[in-house]
Amino acid sequence: MPRSEIYGWDIGGAHVKLSRSVAGRVLEVAQWPCPLWLGMDRLDAVLQAALARWPQLQAAHTLHAVTMTGEMVDHFSHREAGVQGIATQLATALAPARLRLFAGDGGWCSAADAGRHWAAIASANWLATARHVALATTGAGVLVDIGSTTADLIAFSGGRVLTAARSDAERLAGGELVYHGVVRTPLCALGPRIDWRGQPHNLMNEFFATTADVYRLTGELDPGHDMQPPADHAGKDLPATRQRLARMVGLDARDGSDADWLAMAQAWRERQLAEIAGQLQRVLARHGLGRDAQLVRAGCGAFLVDDIATRCRLAPGVAYADIAAAVDPAVRGWGQVCAPCIAVAALLAREEI
Repeated sequence: MPRSEIYGWDIGGAHVKLSRSVAGRVLEVAQWPCPLWLGMDRLDAVLQAALARWPQLQAAHTLHAVTMTGEMVDHFSHREAGVQGIATQLATALAPARLRLFAGDGGWCSAADAGRHWAAIASANWLATARHVALATTGAGVLVDIGSTTADLIAFSGGRVLTAARSDAERLAGGELVYHGVVRTPLCALGPRIDWRGQPHNLMNEFFATTADVYRLTGELDPGHDMQPPADHAGKDLPATRQRLARMVGLDARDGSDADWLAMAQAWRERQLAEIAGQLQRVLARHGLGRDAQLVRAGCGAFLVDDIATRCRLAPGVAYADIAAAVDPAVRGWGQVCAPCIAVAALLAREEI
């Protein structure tokens, strides 16, 4: 039997995700905003919140599985320092519990060994999710995990991950990492032009609005997943959202109707869909996958996956929470959003026989 209780962590640069699994069943999932680029005190605050919720996190018998992407933030002088810093802070906060860091093809290591294995630990959360999907899925397909900041497009077949890429740089080159998300992506990154009332307009290349404004206006972004502050640190209500969109083309919200701003939001949605679909087609071609490829959708932007499938002439996607893990129905929504922390715990459970 696998280890009875395992906590899975995904330490990102903008959020921390945590799952609790008992006897292979995911019973609890949580996510906290964590703007790690502002300093390690932000991670400490999340750890204190997690400990307040689950005091047993520090128990000596407790087992933690950890993956991360937070080492990439510009708070750290380089990624090695980021991996070591995050590992040390976790080990200190959770002591005397047992901590195991996911090192991809290198297996697992302790916090004390994180420095020696930093390159394999760094930004490996996508590999944990894709490996878990591959092991749980028959046939071939692509994991499409669209989060707040990025999209991972990872092909699998025959129980294994197909790509040989492991670093973010390699995946950016191959189209398997796309810096498009449904919360934090600046709208100017979707430019350089957008239609306003049928006329193309150049965009203002300023941090005036993000994709959260788009999907808040279309009604697709779950308010619970909308954890980051808007670009102007103002409200998240619809009038404030329209005002941010208007600034992108040098206007104010009062210069158009609600329908005008919704049309603009839908135009930006189409831009993002086209970009991710184009990258998915690159991944399908690279790995020789055809129209029978199965898409597995995950992340807070999973609502886009079926439209992407239609553009690529593929069948609708299946939910990660439905195929890869025994997720309690009460936390299924968060299980879908927080796939890497669930996956890393499930992979460690396979080792704990």
